[in-house]
Amino acid sequence: MRFGDEISPQGLVARLHGAFNRERPQWALWSPVAMGGGIALYFALSSEPTLVVPLILMTLGLAGLLMSALGRAPRVASLIFFLFILGFCAAFLRSAEVAAPVLEKRLGPIMLEGRVVSAEPREKGLRLLLDELKFPAYVKGIMPERVRIGGRSKAPVFSPGDQVRLRAVLLPPSGPVMPGSFDFQRWAWFKQIGAFGYSLGAPHLLAPSPTGTPTELALSGLRMRLAQRIRDAIGGESGAMGAALLTGLRGGISEPVLVAMRQSGLAHLLAISGLHMGLVAGLLFFASRAGFAAVPKLALHYPIKKWAAILAGLGALAYLFISGATIPTQRAFLMTALVLLAVLIDRTAISMRLVALAAVIVLLFAPDSLLGASFQMSFAAVIALVAVYEAGRGKFSALREAGGGDHHPSLAGLRMAGFYLGGVMITTLVASLATSPFALYHFNRIAIFGLAANMIAVPFTALWIMPWGILGFLLMPFGLEFLALKPMGWGIDLVIATAKEVSSWPGASLNVAAMADWGFALIVIGGLWLCLWRHRWRLFGLPLVILGLLSPLITMPPDVLVSGDGRLMGVRGVDDDWLLNSLKRERRTAGDWLELTGATHALAWPKSGISADGRLSCDSLGCLYRAENQIVALVKGEGALMEDCHFADVLIAPVPVRIDCSTPRVVIDRFDLWRNGAYAIWLNDQGPSGLRVENARDLRGARPWVPQRGFKKKRVAGRDGADR
Repeated sequence: MRFGDEISPQGLVARLHGAFNRERPQWALWSPVAMGGGIALYFALSSEPTLVVPLILMTLGLAGLLMSALGRAPRVASLIFFLFILGFCAAFLRSAEVAAPVLEKRLGPIMLEGRVVSAEPREKGLRLLLDELKFPAYVKGIMPERVRIGGRSKAPVFSPGDQVRLRAVLLPPSGPVMPGSFDFQRWAWFKQIGAFGYSLGAPHLLAPSPTGTPTELALSGLRMRLAQRIRDAIGGESGAMGAALLTGLRGGISEPVLVAMRQSGLAHLLAISGLHMGLVAGLLFFASRAGFAAVPKLALHYPIKKWAAILAGLGALAYLFISGATIPTQRAFLMTALVLLAVLIDRTAISMRLVALAAVIVLLFAPDSLLGASFQMSFAAVIALVAVYEAGRGKFSALREAGGGDHHPSLAGLRMAGFYLGGVMITTLVASLATSPFALYHFNRIAIFGLAANMIAVPFTALWIMPWGILGFLLMPFGLEFLALKPMGWGIDLVIATAKEVSSWPGASLNVAAMADWGFALIVIGGLWLCLWRHRWRLFGLPLVILGLLSPLITMPPDVLVSGDGRLMGVRGVDDDWLLNSLKRERRTAGDWLELTGATHALAWPKSGISADGRLSCDSLGCLYRAENQIVALVKGEGALMEDCHFADVLIAPVPVRIDCSTPRVVIDRFDLWRNGAYAIWLNDQGPSGLRVENARDLRGARPWVPQRGFKKKRVAGRDGADR
């Protein structure tokens, strides 16, 4: 068909049908996508379904499978529907499985006793995860079963299983800092953590870990001891990062180093994922195979390649437990195990089908991981790399053969080095491009010079740091790990220096406003369409990805933000900087606001007078914000309510509004904040009222992890109809 030829609707359908049939070998790759759609639907619901709903849906899904014998099209449709329902039911069951009590309000200071699940040293102090809690007899209400407590005081080193006592303040898991942002309460729900807090003074040991400690705690204790030996052997910042690379415990890394790693695009090195697991398994595989090959009798008469695959699998399994068996590590181990299994059964080791199978298994047993940045970024990188590998497999082989004519040793070595560097460049570029949209969505940040930093850090990690780290593990039983970990530390010094240097370059890290959910969905769909299909129609995914990446440019940030407790309020200035009622209060929330809105600066409200842009005027009773021909009254105390209620379009008060305040179209007071959490207000909305008001509770709905709070007394109703 030539450009300009007309296409009838029937012809277009026929062409799409033909293209779809040509992609038949790729159909199975969409299985985890169908499951992910069902999981996404569960988390998007505005209320928790009853048990009857998943039972009915599963019945319908099974019935559809029975009807699939009617033809190919019904069979494909019924299988997609079944996988969709399977994902929905897996998420529902997982949410019910992890259900645990959650603290409802601030508690303490109290004396608390509990069993140590984990004790992670931090840059300043210690962070404990406790269960089997014992509260004072006078404490009433719903008490959590597991809490996480941090402290800045010097504390002894505890082991998992130890019984400790400490004086602490406990707080419920905090809600989103603004509507639509990261849901920390949902994260805590699936981690079964019912409260967070801080200790007042050092915890005291009541009883050491008893014999016969559960396997989970024993592995956690082993992990902590290994991390401490690594820190002791290397020392300093390098020791803390070495412990993170080998065990996943990152608490000892200082904030400046973490910031440098993030801004340089090297933060992925600190998460135990596919890179680390692949290096461990690969190094063990090639080292053991080389050792077997050194014995002619073994090399000639036995399947040493398969023996090496088995040893590499056992080493990867040990590394899984040592590194904490987090979701990214589980995904990485599963992928590695499938590759090694392919070696054992003489199949292609790297294929998209293995990636799809790994995704199905992870989503089935940990459906909540779909929403996490680690799952999304790791699978995005793997899918993109495998897609490029499969698309260019023939070209890469031809290029390698074309360069193999000269057998001079020095030239052959240079050629191998060139192939390796080229492979690193392609791998880094593809992985960076694949994960950047997810970094934008979750962290509102992109490392501009990440490719340059990774070109140095990734090869050095693969060829120097990790081999010495594995050797250090092997020498630990003999107390000689310092022989390997010291050279490992030299390599880590280079990585840290690279991160600091790259992060210091002007414009190294770009902060971008929060991406709209619909834009993120377009990126995911377009990226999958581009990677999972093989024929030319895969290019239709590119416009979707581009449109999704442009979504922050057409998404307007809110004009007014209020934190869930009302202690922090902010208004947007003319230059998109934020004016905050305090630069000292709730600094983390303020920082998150700047990141989510793409702003770079925060200014303090004037104590009295008018702000530089003329939008905000303040006195001792509060402030008035004028924008888009509307007035927002930001009240400090009850003394300003009577006056502001007569002329403001929006009234926000961190105190109860108990008077008749019917003139403002929107009234938000202390009780609204307590019930609904953080608020965001747009004054230039295109709707009928010119106002758009969102709060964290309405966007999340009535879900198990969302506190459901109401009023005991009916209050005065404002013009928006809400109970006041």
